[in-house]
Amino acid sequence: MTRMDLVVKNGRVYFDGRLQNVDLWIRDGKISGIGGNYQAEETVDGRGKIVLPGAIDLHVHFRDPGYTHKEDWETGSTSAVAGGVTTVVDQPNTDPPTVDARYYRMKLEIAQRRSVVDFCLNGGPGDMKRLAELGASAIGEIFTYDHDDGELRRILEGAAKAGLLPTIHAEDREVIRENTEPLRDMRDPELYSLARPNRAEAKAIEEVLEMAERVHICHLSTSEGLELVRAAKRGGRRVSCEVAPHHLLFTKRDWRRQGTFLKMNPPLRDFRDKDALWDGLQKGDIDVVASDHAPHLPEEKKDEIWDAPPGVPGVETMMPLMLVAVRSNLLSLDRMVDALSRRPAEIFGLSSKGRIALGMDADLAIIDPRAASDIRADRLHSGAEWTPYEGRRALFPAITMIRGEVVYKDGELFAKPGFGKNLPGPGWKKTLRARSED
Repeated sequence: MTRMDLVVKNGRVYFDGRLQNVDLWIRDGKISGIGGNYQAEETVDGRGKIVLPGAIDLHVHFRDPGYTHKEDWETGSTSAVAGGVTTVVDQPNTDPPTVDARYYRMKLEIAQRRSVVDFCLNGGPGDMKRLAELGASAIGEIFTYDHDDGELRRILEGAAKAGLLPTIHAEDREVIRENTEPLRDMRDPELYSLARPNRAEAKAIEEVLEMAERVHICHLSTSEGLELVRAAKRGGRRVSCEVAPHHLLFTKRDWRRQGTFLKMNPPLRDFRDKDALWDGLQKGDIDVVASDHAPHLPEEKKDEIWDAPPGVPGVETMMPLMLVAVRSNLLSLDRMVDALSRRPAEIFGLSSKGRIALGMDADLAIIDPRAASDIRADRLHSGAEWTPYEGRRALFPAITMIRGEVVYKDGELFAKPGFGKNLPGPGWKKTLRARSED
């Protein structure tokens, strides 16, 4: 009889588009049997629980190097696995920014020493050809408001030549400038949504779609932006997009309760936008849910509206909040798994991730659907030490597994820093093939 390393028994496994009562057999970090009768060295009891593929968070800022007083790879990745996230894509706007070979290698070395979770590293709009060769997964997020039209076009062309997906933070700088200047002497946090109106996102998306054939739009926040993405998809364009939980769960009305703690880019919108985003997510027009985990310390977020840094933490709460959305009939389980696992893997070419199937990495989130709890900052693991979701109901995983190893169980971390594995992008693989043929 074939011997396996581990079996997940008695759980309801999300397999082949539905929950099924089957055992998962794992060997060498891979799913090697679904159902059947084997022997295993270890057993994980999933009785009363559901077994889902681990989430892939395409958009995190782990702040390391440069801003490790806010977060580092160890705290950020621990926060990820505690929330059922088994793979992250880290953004390049660290200090120094990940825009050339030297700084890419610096961040890679740090992540390899400190990360608990598997990871991809995005490159910034610098030496894109060399970044691709070293393993960058994509270029961006590219902040459109940092570049004039000529610069943006050159960046998008450079990403295409390097064979890397450009990921876009879509806000037009002229629209922002025009709307911000008249408000500068005022201090009401709600003004921030007026300073960066819906038109800023829509105009930036329009311009990017005119310049590039293949793009990924980060943290979509408006109904206008969604309609532009829908139209592009109907026209056969290679466009994907993501939405962040904070744009699904908050509106401009929440400024009154949390003030500058809810400052983020793009900013909070109104109920019409929120409803449109849920509709787009339900229908699959929005491909992915990604956290845009952007931690800052509470004392930084307390500053007045023009000076407080934009961004909120969210990698640990993303999947737990979406599971409650499923329970509340805001989203089907199938669409949630698609948006958190399968589509992110497809968009970033992570062929061994995102699904429970034979031969795939055994990246699993095992959840007790009866164990909903209130989110509390003092129970979370991010270095940010606060959450905008304080008091909201959530379903946190009982167990998180990466490549067949239990890395988190019942509030305890079992993996050591450095367990996380780098997942290099397509350019690195091409470089390896070329070298092997020489």
